[in-house]
Amino acid sequence: MKISNLDFKRYSKQIVLKKIGLAGQKKILNSKVLIIGMGGLGCPLLLYLANSGVGTIGIVDHDKVEISNLNRQILFNSSDLKKYKVDQAKIKINNINARIKIKIFKEKIIKKNIKRILNKFDIICDGTDNYSSRYLINDFCKHKKKILISAAISKFDGHLFKFNFKKKVPCYRCFMPEIPDVNNNCDSEGIASPVAGIIGILQANEVLKTILKIKDDLTNKMLVFDALKTNFRKIKLTRDRSCINKC
Repeated sequence: MKISNLDFKRYSKQIVLKKIGLAGQKKILNSKVLIIGMGGLGCPLLLYLANSGVGTIGIVDHDKVEISNLNRQILFNSSDLKKYKVDQAKIKINNINARIKIKIFKEKIIKKNIKRILNKFDIICDGTDNYSSRYLINDFCKHKKKILISAAISKFDGHLFKFNFKKKVPCYRCFMPEIPDVNNNCDSEGIASPVAGIIGILQANEVLKTILKIKDDLTNKMLVFDALKTNFRKIKLTRDRSCINKC
């Protein structure tokens, strides 16, 4: 995708930054990013990627908008209730910038479709709310040497990971080898809505840094956010020699 005069004006405040510039903005416009889960994380993530100029964005979700979503899924409002999230998200992003290619997948990621969907994208963003999906996405990205930027939220806490599987790095299974007995998510434990926004935006920031190849990123690290203490911590991840992915 070429930078038009309109694009130059739209992204002028980014282009003026030395770490982006015209060359960096072209990289952003030509990037292909997939968002899995159009929930509390996916909504701010999509908005910031689109407004930053990511040229092709895929969104995966099989759910419809419910009233309980509206406190944190900031892309939607009351007029979207009972409508498919991906359909409404595409409409709203096209209203922001019709040049952005939004590819929707009105389905849940499973073994049968993961290759067909994920192979089309360079960077994968996981915002799912269950461990089985996270493991499936992790294992596929590890096998296909994709870049995976994964996030999770619960109560007043958020976690953000980056796995650059183009290199020999730990995977999600190294951090959590087995699925916990309790599936911690927003439905079961609740969520403070600003936490979803903060972590979703940080996820978008990590995507852009990855596109621009800014070295100071989260590779091999986990970022932990505590909203009650307004505290961030970085935890170094290590490879588990017994990991089934042979990390």
